[in-house]
Amino acid sequence: MGAKKVLIAEDSSVIQNLTRKILQIQNYEIFSAKNGNQVLKMLESEYFDIILMDINMPQMDGMECARQIRALSDEKKSRIPIVAITGNAKNYSLDDFKNVGINDYLQKPLNFDNLVDTVKKLTS
Repeated sequence: MGAKKVLIAEDSSVIQNLTRKILQIQNYEIFSAKNGNQVLKMLESEYFDIILMDINMPQMDGMECARQIRALSDEKKSRIPIVAITGNAKNYSLDDFKNVGINDYLQKPLNFDNLVDTVKKLTS
């Protein structure tokens, strides 16, 4: 079986690159998107094992994007684990995240041990 595929949806290239490096060390195959529209576009042709989703992105935020992923007609894709990445979690409660179908969330600045643990937990 090949490497697990991680889609990082994040408009900050700094966080995008750091996250990519950390997860590549763990042998994940990394894909990236800058906004929710790109995520949905990529899902048309690709399957991912997990999506790391920044909540504050241009064009379509992470909450709306998660909502749309959960509404996909492809059942396998509609159930992909989604982890919210947020700089201001106090704007949302875990319930808000759960309501749109987000499985877990990580606070910025990212704690990379937590990141790796969360990805491992949701993809195993």
